Amino acid sequence: MAKRKPVTFPAKTGGGYDLMEAALAGSDSQFKSGNIVKGTIIAIRGNEVLVDIGYKAEGIVSAGEFKDIEEIKVGDEYDVLLVNLERDDGMVELSKAKADEKLRWEALLEKYTEGCTLNGLVTGRVRGGLIVNVDGIEAFLPGSQLDVDPVHDVEPFINQTLEFKLIKISHERRNLILSRRELLEDRMADQKRDLLASIQIGQHRTGRVKNITDFGAFIDLTGLDGLLHITDMSWGRVKHPSEVVKVGEELEVVILDVDLARERVSLGLKQIQPNPWDGVEDRYPVGSRLRGKVVNLVPYGAFVEIEPGIEGLVHVSEFSWTKRVTRASDMLAVGDEVDVVVLSISGAEQKIALGIRQTEANPWDTVQDRYPVGSRVKGKVRNFTSYGAFVEIEDGIDGMIHVSDMSWTRKINHPSEMIQKGHEVEAVVIEIDPANQRISLGLKQASDDPWHTITSRYAIGQVVKGKVSKIASFGAFVELEEGVDGLVHISQISDERVEKVKDALKIGQEVEARIVRIDRDDRRIGLSIRAMNMSEGEIESLSKELSQTDLKPGENLVGLAAAFDDAFAQSEEWQPGAGKEDEE
Repeated sequence: MAKRKPVTFPAKTGGGYDLMEAALAGSDSQFKSGNIVKGTIIAIRGNEVLVDIGYKAEGIVSAGEFKDIEEIKVGDEYDVLLVNLERDDGMVELSKAKADEKLRWEALLEKYTEGCTLNGLVTGRVRGGLIVNVDGIEAFLPGSQLDVDPVHDVEPFINQTLEFKLIKISHERRNLILSRRELLEDRMADQKRDLLASIQIGQHRTGRVKNITDFGAFIDLTGLDGLLHITDMSWGRVKHPSEVVKVGEELEVVILDVDLARERVSLGLKQIQPNPWDGVEDRYPVGSRLRGKVVNLVPYGAFVEIEPGIEGLVHVSEFSWTKRVTRASDMLAVGDEVDVVVLSISGAEQKIALGIRQTEANPWDTVQDRYPVGSRVKGKVRNFTSYGAFVEIEDGIDGMIHVSDMSWTRKINHPSEMIQKGHEVEAVVIEIDPANQRISLGLKQASDDPWHTITSRYAIGQVVKGKVSKIASFGAFVELEEGVDGLVHISQISDERVEKVKDALKIGQEVEARIVRIDRDDRRIGLSIRAMNMSEGEIESLSKELSQTDLKPGENLVGLAAAFDDAFAQSEEWQPGAGKEDEE
């Protein structure tokens, strides 16, 4: 154990000894744990430095508390902190590091107070925040206090000297709590007040793109965020704000509106540039032909950009002279370049109507020259309706064959009875209406009417053969040749009374009969199976009887001629399938 430093007292001479003892006792009051005293280096022994502090025993400081043990020497003076006045070995435990820390803390308290602004070096990160060195003292910066917006990556702040606000001093822990966010918010509040006091509609300001949304971008005007709406970014079409601006980019914008009560500012970017719609009527007069790019498609048309910021609409009705276009996407795609003609234009309403079909000649203007009335045409059956069929005679030009113009001899109820889709047919042009884009065609007109020469092929009393083609309640139709049928009235089937036609005749059955009546104008041939057994004289009498159609009023008996007329009238109203009902 080290011996205490010997203390030599002067010889006792009267009251001098008492004064010295009192002085020594008074000097011991500064030697208390936690106090800082001056110490002089008296020796360096390995990892320990002996220090004379004027106490009854020397003190020891760990050599590791000095930055460079090689630079210290005997006689140097340092401030040291009394840690333990009496160790087990009788020495005084001292600390230079703790003395330096305490002196720095006391100096910091004299320099800073809560709420003040100070500078600090960000040295590292800890759980929940960052460590900041302030004049040698480690301060804590909570992560939420780093910036006004959440910071997801703090690495860029490490080793940066920044300005902070001192929000709390912990004397017990000798710790400082800092905030950069409060400092920035205070300054932004001051900047906002100054900005709102000076901002005016129409001013040009410089700002930084802070955030981008689907509807626009928020621009930091240094203290206040303004909204740059997507519609105010460009005179042209903008699908998303990111096409025009980028986060962090600096922009010159114009103030469009200011709401001081709500502290809201609306900004414009396109207003920096001239409005392309000014003077648009002079640049693109009606009738001018232009080339543009398809920038958007909607069900009713296509928007075509003819210069940046200027778009016109091509309605689906203006796509083609001949084709019926229901959707713009069937004809065009975004990005296509097309030739268009200006149909109408309004700079005030910022609207331009364009046409594509006007870039080509209208084929309907010359259709009468290509297909005069009476000319024969060939075409493919494209579509059916209940009243006729549409035949394409050239690309985009259709003619319509009405059911009444399909056969000379048959009543056609649906066009599928005569023709089929996709088949080519030959027809005659009956009528042309270019204004309404209509052509009427006739199928039967392309062939001779067999009834014009019927009397040269058939005569009263002539025996004919044919197959039963239809059966009705009033009689049976027998096909004599293609398109020519004769009617065997139920009364002319047999000498015996026939209750139902189907009991006597069947469809497809071949029969022999005699012609008893021919009416070319009404397209009727009357047949009689009964007459097969008649003589020529009887046939002639029957024919004369059929030609007499005048009956006296009030007569109950109906003549055979009237019966035939009535049967033929019924046959005109007869529909396919009705025979089956009548038979039943």
